[in-house]
Amino acid sequence: MELKIEAQARGVRIIAGDEAKNRRALLNQLIAIAEAAGFEEIILPSVEPSSVYVDKAGPEILGQMYVFPDKKNRSLCLRPEATASVQLIADKYYPRQKNVKLWYFERCWRYERPQEGRYREFFQFGLEVLNPDSANVRDELIALAEKMVGLKTEEYILARAVKRGLDYYTTDGFEIAVPALGAQKQVVGGGTYKQGIGFAIGFDRLMLCNRPV
Repeated sequence: MELKIEAQARGVRIIAGDEAKNRRALLNQLIAIAEAAGFEEIILPSVEPSSVYVDKAGPEILGQMYVFPDKKNRSLCLRPEATASVQLIADKYYPRQKNVKLWYFERCWRYERPQEGRYREFFQFGLEVLNPDSANVRDELIALAEKMVGLKTEEYILARAVKRGLDYYTTDGFEIAVPALGAQKQVVGGGTYKQGIGFAIGFDRLMLCNRPV
C-alpha cells in the first residue's frame, strides 16, 4: 500500500505492506539475473557535485536537477541518474581493465510533473559493462534487459536504435517500452558511451506491469 502524510513533499512516496514486499521480490529477481551473468554490485552516493552532470547530461535532465549550495557554497545535487558517475569511476579505477560488470539499484531525483510511473524520487536498476572487448556485449545486455522486463510482462516493444536524451551516448541507444503503461511506457533505456555500455530500468514503472512476482 501507499501511505500519505501531511508533511510529505510532492512526487515522493511512502510504500508499505504487500507492495513493499512485491518490490523487494522483484528486486531480488533482478539481482539474481544480474549476478548470474557476472555482474557485481556498486553503491553510489546520493549527493554529488553538480559538475558531474554539466557536461554529460542533456538539457532536459540539467533543467530537472535538484541543485543546492553546501555550507562552503559548493554546488551539489541530488543524483538524477547513475551512468555519469560510473563513467568517472571507470576513468579512475578501470582505465585498462576489460569487461568490468557492475549493477546498481539507486534512488534518483528529478524535478518534473508527478504522475503514475513518473515521480520526483524514483528508483533505477542498472547494468554497466566497462571497457567491453566483444562486439556481442550490446546484444547480451539487450537480452538481459528483455529477460528482466519479462519478469513482469511479455507485452513490450524493443527499439534497438533510438536517439537517447543524454549527451554522453556516442551511438544509437536502445529502449524497451510497455504500451499498456500509456504515457510512461518506456521502462528501459541504454546505449554506448566512451567508457562502455549499459542500461537502466525504471523500477517504479516496471512495478506497474501486471504480472505478479
